[in-house]
Amino acid sequence: MNYGEKNDIARSPTLQTVLMVEKFIDENSGEFTKTQVFNNLPKKVMWQTFQVIMEYLEGINKIAYDKEGYVVYV
Repeated sequence: MNYGEKNDIARSPTLQTVLMVEKFIDENSGEFTKTQVFNNLPKKVMWQTFQVIMEYLEGINKIAYDKEGYVVYV
């Protein structure tokens, strides 16, 4: 295994973490920007892991960003 592969594994979120972030956004839809969501999560998550989760949720159309940059649950 090379360093790049290990780094990808380190940033791979668990299902529990993905669901925690999704639930937080659902309950606070439109109230926070991406950085504010990160800073207000019930449990701390590494920024890189959080980025992977946000890209995933956006990719499957669970979240979107309004024109001011607030995260909205779709």
